[in-house]
Amino acid sequence: MRTEINKYQVFWTRAAMQDLKNIIEYIESESEAQVRKIYLKIKQKAADLNRMPLRGRIVPELNYFNILGYRELISPPWRIIYRVEADKVWVLAVIDCRRNVEDLLLDRLMKNNR
Repeated sequence: MRTEINKYQVFWTRAAMQDLKNIIEYIESESEAQVRKIYLKIKQKAADLNRMPLRGRIVPELNYFNILGYRELISPPWRIIYRVEADKVWVLAVIDCRRNVEDLLLDRLMKNNR
């Protein structure tokens, strides 16, 4: 008997879409030839979460504070940060691997309070 794999819906938050837009704009200024390739690579990596959303590791910086609900996939040099809720995956951020997650969260919280 064949068992069908559960499929999750993958959604992108506005913040994550803005992150991706910023990445593309930055790369465009460096190398237009790489833009489409990198865009598709990041989008596909996130889309693949529809089958195995728990395959990403818990975000180490948040794990330190016992915050276990956020996971990430690495698509060098970017980190795709997401959260799984029921049958949905929420892509929350796409950040440079060299950037500190705590700094990113603080920055986003400050913008939301203005």
